[in-house]
Formats: sequence, structure tokens, C-alpha cells
Amino acid sequence: MGSLSVLDYIVVLLYLAVTLFIGVWVSRYIQTGREFFLAGRTLPWWAVGVSLVATDIGGTDIIGVGGAAYRYGLAVGNFEWIGCVPAMIVGAFVFIPHFWRSGVTTIPEFLEKRFDVSVRTAVAICWLLFMACNIGVMLLASAKLMEALAGWPVAWTIVGIAILVGFYTFSGGLAAVVYTDALQGLLMIAGCGLVVGLGLYELGGITGLRDAVVAAGAESAQVTVNTKEHFRLVLPVDTTSPFPWTGILFGLAFITSPAYWIGNQAIVQRALGARSEFEAKASYVWGALLKNLIPFIIVIPGMIALAKFPNLADADQALPKLIGSLMPAGGKGIFLAAFMAAMMSSVDSYLNSATTIFTNDIYLRFLRPTADERRLLFVGRTITVLLSIWGIFFAFLLSQSDAGIYAIFQTLMSFFNGPAFAVLLAGLVTRGVNRYGALSGFLIGVLTAVSLYLLNNPTVCEYLKSKPLFQISDPFLYYSIWAFLATWVVMLVVSYWTESEPSEKLAMSLRATRAEAAT
Repeated sequence: MGSLSVLDYIVVLLYLAVTLFIGVWVSRYIQTGREFFLAGRTLPWWAVGVSLVATDIGGTDIIGVGGAAYRYGLAVGNFEWIGCVPAMIVGAFVFIPHFWRSGVTTIPEFLEKRFDVSVRTAVAICWLLFMACNIGVMLLASAKLMEALAGWPVAWTIVGIAILVGFYTFSGGLAAVVYTDALQGLLMIAGCGLVVGLGLYELGGITGLRDAVVAAGAESAQVTVNTKEHFRLVLPVDTTSPFPWTGILFGLAFITSPAYWIGNQAIVQRALGARSEFEAKASYVWGALLKNLIPFIIVIPGMIALAKFPNLADADQALPKLIGSLMPAGGKGIFLAAFMAAMMSSVDSYLNSATTIFTNDIYLRFLRPTADERRLLFVGRTITVLLSIWGIFFAFLLSQSDAGIYAIFQTLMSFFNGPAFAVLLAGLVTRGVNRYGALSGFLIGVLTAVSLYLLNNPTVCEYLKSKPLFQISDPFLYYSIWAFLATWVVMLVVSYWTESEPSEKLAMSLRATRAEAAT
């Protein structure tokens, strides 16, 4: 990215100062646990919508998507268009209003109302463990990228980001997270949009970009596909790109995306804090509209980098190289602030949501059911501090390993993401699945994902003298798909042979709600 000027640092410091100001300003209105975890249900739709987008797009996504676009082109944008927008629209009009009306704070809490406490606890523990560890993953990844972009020391960056994010999350809870995310999301869009505008202007517009990319493909060792496919969204099954239409449709659109936008506590919690059911819907629709813009500002820069620098040894250096080439003094600071905004919005989301799950689904449910709002506020803030410290420790622990931390944690998430979504979906759209089926299905689904991982592990395959189940590296998406299907089969079979749920449990399903509304 090159050296930063004084003006660049002024821009970055100004962004950090405004972020801290928002956290302190919001903290004046936080007096109870309800206000800390759900912002007292006072959040406006526009802030929640931008926060949804900012939470989903982290700093590592900006770099990683840019690198993937450098190699494979516009088809990467399907992870936003197909992988986000449809699920957000369906969530807005079907699922999110139902969660909001039920008055719950967490998704596991809803599962207890529909099934029982064992289902709630199993899902809550899985999400809590993943979120707590993912805080450390994101801190380490962010610090490494800041080292590459600006030369900042990894250790100091880990501690600095953790303290900064931990401070405003501790102070203002969900409200501080959402309002700072709103600032960070707008800054991210502006910073990346500036890169696109300058890059297209230098290349002579879309036509110039197309001609330059086609020409650059013949020179680049990173590009292993026909560069004419760089401008195609729908790729055939036999494409050499990892994004054929079959994988995008069946793997991403049908399971992974809905599981993320409908069953992920870090996402849904924002809509639960909206000040009305209508604004909860509107926040998802607004976020979906913004999502249509995101591929242009994070995918196009990777293609511009290919046109300008076709001989990069590492595709993930595409965006840093482009920034260093395009941005004048002050412009690098804008992008660096945008990049930091993307990083911080992801860390604060998982920090706040992990705190919410622990406090509501563990502490309040088992340790102190009679705790008042003041006590819950104290516990929430205490857990925020402890999780921040844990995140720092875990980030330093991971820094000693050479393992691919993203693949590891995507794999760990795939162990329960598919089963958890299957259970949630069954509770929402069916009346036949009961608590026995839900718990056994979830556990068998997790076991299925773990078993597939082990049977695909080279060490295990060597011991068993067998071939790996999958021919691609890190096939965590397939673990989720098969675990999802296994969960459904077990839920239906076990529920058929056991007693049905009482009417008050079935009343939590969408079918019961619609039937009641019709009468």
C-alpha cells in the first residue's frame, strides 16, 4: 500500500475519535440489561440496515474477495447477490417479524419456546464457543492485514483493536454497536467506492476495463480461467472456476445463506432491537438494497488490479497494490479508515452477541433466573471485558500456529451451522417436529458433519487406507449440506415415533401464527 502521509494519519485518527464519541454518547442512555442487549428496542431501520451490511463485510472479506475477483472475476459477486439478497428479503417478510413479535432476545431462547431447554442449551453452547473463538480469529486476521497494509505491528494492533472495540461495546451495548456500524458501513462504501471510481477513470471506463482484463489474463500466472468469464455471473458446471452455478444455487442460496441471515445471532439481534415490527422488516429490506451495491465496490477493484498488475505472485495483494497506486495523500487514509471500519464492525458484532447469548441463555436461564435488569447490565459488561481479554489471548495463541485459521473456523462452524438452521427451520415451518426430534436431530447432524470431516482428513484416510470423500480442499460447505439433510431425516423419524408437542409449544410456529391470524 505504500507509506502513509500525515494527512492519511489525520483521517484515521479522526475516524477513531468519532467512533469513540458515538460509543460514549450512546452509553448515557444505557441503564438496564434490556437496553444493553436490545437497545431497549429503540433502533431505527436505517441504522440497523447499514449495521447488517457492515457486520457481514469484514476487512478480511474486502481483501479476500478482491483477491478472488482478481483470479475468477465477477462471479464472486454471487456471494452477495445470490448469497445474501434473496435470504434477506425472505427473512424480512417471513421470519424476522415472527422473531420480533415473540419478544425473544436470542435465537436459542426462541428454540426453548418452540421445543425445550435442552435444544436451547445445545445450540447456545455451540454458538457461544464459535463466537468467542472467532473474536480472536478476527483480531489476528485484522492485525496481519494491517501489518501488510500499513506496517503496523501485529501484537499492538491486536491489543489496540480489542481495547477500542471492547470499550464502546462495553459502554453502549447493542446501540453502540449498531450506530458505530452505521458509520463504519457508510465509510466502507465511500472508501471502496472511491477506489472503483479512480480505477475506472484511469482505465477508460467499463469498456477499457474489459479490454485490459482480457489482455491481462494471458500474462497472469494467478488467473487459471478464461478471462472472458471474468464478466459472467452464471458459470457452467464444467468451469475451471470454483463458482459453477450448481454450487452457488444449491450450496450457497439454499442452506448457507439462509442459515446466516435467519439463524445467526450476530445478525438477527440487530433486527430484534428495532423499535417496531415494521422497522425490523424495513431494516432487512434496506440492508438487501445496500447489498446489491457491495459487489461493485469490493469485486470490481480486484478486476481493476488484474488490469493494472497482471503479474502479482499473490492475488490477495491485489487490493493493497491498487490502493498504493491509485490513492493520493489523504485518500489512503480514507481507505485505511474504511478497512478498519470493516474490521471493527465484525469484531464488535460477535463480541456483543456472544455476551448476549452467555448472559441470557446461560447466566439468566441457569445461574441466576431472578436477576434484575441492573444485575444483567453488570453481568453483560463484565462478560464483554472478559471476552475481549479472551480474544486477545486466543489471537496470540493462534499467531503461534501456521495453520490456515480461516479454513479451520469455517470448518468448525460447518459442524453445527447446518444442523442449527435445520432445527430452527423445522420449529418455524412445521408442527410435527417435537423436542425429542429436534435435540436428537441436532446432535446427529453435528456428528454427521464431524464424521465427514474425519473421513476427509488425510491422516485418517491414510490410517483407514481409504480415499478422501471430497476432491476439493476445505469442503466445509458440503459438511453443512449433508449435516442439514441428516438433521431433517432424524428429526422427522424421531418425532414420528414420540409424543407430539403441547399446543403452547406449537403456537410458536409460523403455521400456527398464520392460522390464528386467519381466524
